[in-house]
Amino acid sequence: MLKSKTYVSAILVLCVSLLSSLAYGRYYDDVIDSGYIRIGFYKDFPPYSFMRDGQPAGVDVEVGKRIAETLGVRFQPHWITPDENLEDDLRNNVWKGHYLDKNPDDPFALKKLADVMMRVPYDREYSYMQDSTGAVINDMVVMFGPYQRESWQVAYDSRKIDNVSTVAVFQYHPIGVEIDSLPDFYLTSAFGGRMRNNTHHFTNAAAAYAAMEEGRVDAVMAMRAEIDWLMHTRQQPAFELGANGYPMMGKQKWDIGMAIKHTYRQLGHSVEDAVDRMVRSGEMAEIYARYGLRYELPGLYQDVEQ
Repeated sequence: MLKSKTYVSAILVLCVSLLSSLAYGRYYDDVIDSGYIRIGFYKDFPPYSFMRDGQPAGVDVEVGKRIAETLGVRFQPHWITPDENLEDDLRNNVWKGHYLDKNPDDPFALKKLADVMMRVPYDREYSYMQDSTGAVINDMVVMFGPYQRESWQVAYDSRKIDNVSTVAVFQYHPIGVEIDSLPDFYLTSAFGGRMRNNTHHFTNAAAAYAAMEEGRVDAVMAMRAEIDWLMHTRQQPAFELGANGYPMMGKQKWDIGMAIKHTYRQLGHSVEDAVDRMVRSGEMAEIYARYGLRYELPGLYQDVEQ
């Protein structure tokens, strides 16, 4: 009898879990009927998405607000704490949810997922990446709607370095990077590791920039928008931008788009149309300019212009 009750209880828990999981994602009609759209942003990630004076801010947040406005619904942010990799972030926030991320109002259900997730690589190779068995790793999501091209950028203290026409200068000058980032791996391995001892690690780009302000490093390498934002908000006249070009680094520019669960393509099409109009009208570039950032069209639009 005890064994039978345990078995029945396990089945009930499984059924409840499955039923609750079916309620996470939302179709286009669900979003419109509810009157709001939940858009996923990375937490504490300026200039893309962060809190300022108690309100969501950043270029991605501004894009998200425009999407909601175009659909005629309220904007609702869904804050994402990064996991170990992007696949985890997509699973936890777009199509499944994390098993530890419980909804306090319903102990059997996970917290609601984002309807759309911002700042996802728009890259065909990544979208169709396979595991060791040949299965597509990201088959539960659709990555779409490129809205910005990102790249790497060096900022340096011109009082310490005359110019940065080549990264080889960091054989002789200390440079700050975010730990475990691509610039970290690059600067500690390129040119036979000759820049390794001058590569200093920080929790994020802002911390590395602060170290440059304090004179502990002579330069910083991070994403272009992060560097632009720091130089725009900190206003250090002696800090300048280095010339781009990083030998042996691999992909130095990449397009940024959005992600949605694969079953909600109608919602994805509507969101994509809204973002496409923003890019083509110049509104996207205006948003970036208001945050002091340089804007570069994604490859999809550059190909059309050419």
